[in-house]
Formats: sequence, C-alpha cells, structure tokens
Amino acid sequence: MSDPALSAVMSERRQLINLAYRLLGSLADAEDVVQETYARWYAMSAREQEAVASPGAWLTTVAGRICLDLLRSARVRRERYVGEWLPEPVPEHTEWAGGADPADRITLDESVTMAFLVVLESMTPAERVAFVLHDVFRYSFAEVAEVVGRTPAACRQLASSARRRVTSLEVPATPAARRAEVVRDFKQAWQSADIDALVGLLDPSVTAVGDGGGLASALPHPVQGAEPIARFFVERMGALPEAVLVERTVNGQPGLAARLNGRTVAVLAFDITDDRITRIWAVLNPEKLRPWT
Repeated sequence: MSDPALSAVMSERRQLINLAYRLLGSLADAEDVVQETYARWYAMSAREQEAVASPGAWLTTVAGRICLDLLRSARVRRERYVGEWLPEPVPEHTEWAGGADPADRITLDESVTMAFLVVLESMTPAERVAFVLHDVFRYSFAEVAEVVGRTPAACRQLASSARRRVTSLEVPATPAARRAEVVRDFKQAWQSADIDALVGLLDPSVTAVGDGGGLASALPHPVQGAEPIARFFVERMGALPEAVLVERTVNGQPGLAARLNGRTVAVLAFDITDDRITRIWAVLNPEKLRPWT
C-alpha cells in the first residue's frame, strides 16, 4: 500500500524544482537543492516529521534557505567563472532529452523567460528570494520572513525594491507569433550569411552575450551594435558550416538551437521589442545544455 504521508511529501517535488530554478537560474543547482531538502526531511525521526503541521511549507522553507545560502556564495563563484554567466536554458516539455521525469520539468511562464531571469541576477540574494516567493509563488510576507530570516515588513521592502527593478525594464510585449517570425527571419538571414538582413532585424543598440564557461568558445564580453553582432554571427557560422539551426522554445519563448553531429552545441534566447531584436543570449557551456542533448 502507498503511504499517504510519503505521497504528500513527494508531491511537492515539482513545486520545489520550479522554485529553486527561478531562485538560482540553474537547473543543475535546483536539482541539488531539492535533493538536499528531501535529505533533511528524511533525516528527521518519524515523530519529528509528524510534528510538522505542513510538510509542504516546511520543504519550501528549507529549500528557500538553501537557495539563499547558495545565492550568497554564487557571487564569489561567479567571480571565478570564465567569461559571462547566463542562466541555464530549459526547453519546452516535449523537447526534453532523455525523457526527463515530469517532476523535474520547469513550468514555463513569464517568470522563467531569459530576460526575467537575467533581471533576477541583478538583485541581492534577499531581494530575489523575497520577490520570487511573494510575487511569483504568492507566499505571504510572514512565510517569506521564515525563509529570509527578517521581519515581514523588511521582506515587504525587499520585494518592493526588487519589483522596481523589474518594472523599470518592462517594455510592451511583442505577440508570440510575431516573435517567432522575427526569430525565423534571423535564422534564415544567419544561414544565408546575409549581413544586411541581420542588421535589419537587430535594434541599433542590440546586445549579445555568450556563455561558454571556459568549456566552449564564446564571446568573452558582451558585444553591442547591430553591425558588429551581425558580422560576428556570420563569421561564426562560416567557421562551422556543418552546424544546423533549428527553431526551439527556449524558456517559454521562441529561440534557436545549433546542432552539430547530432548534439546541441548552443542555445539562443532573444528579447524582441517593436519587431527588432534587442538582446541575444547564447549559451554554449555544455554543462548547461544537458536537457537539450
């Protein structure tokens, strides 16, 4: 017979994965956090577990605290990271490689787009945790305070500060169908090495960021400007003529994946405003492309 208490605890796994991914921007780290959270739960005696009024709330609190500690140490780790650090991209559910456990799949919505995750990276650890728990997952500030270790009033201030960062960068949303058309046009222009067509699709102040993590060749620093970025992409394609570009959903938005010898070697996410591409994020670090290959 199945244990109802065990089922209730394990049913929280997907929620924890989704929370930890948004807090950390890394699926691998999110999986580690959930594993550690369950390890702490099962380290307790049966009597201690029975004394927990809400196992789901307990698991969320513990996972949130582990994420907060990781975010504080991540700043130091990322100072040692080779090149630019970008969040780990996730594919659409039907595109996960290797038939991933449904519990490990990320719910794709506006809180998981690459643009949103990059904004989260600019926040302090406490701001990020308070904002994601309250604004995205709708936890009360009393519950947030249990995770962050501050008063509910202080957590309200943290979330408010984080919210201002998000709203200051918001622009009118381009319809999904139009975004897909722009990405498709970019792919065709890139494959054709048509610099003029690429420049026409790029905003004059467009920025491109690459993340190779020292394990793949990538831009060491962000590149800005339509023509320099167009020329860079054409040169890159010229160096890898056998690469195949495929349209993919990247963190819930139209994007591209570059495949070489049956393996995904790059995933590109785009930010689009007024039919022009304003930002390109290219993840080439193979450790961040596990769900894609």
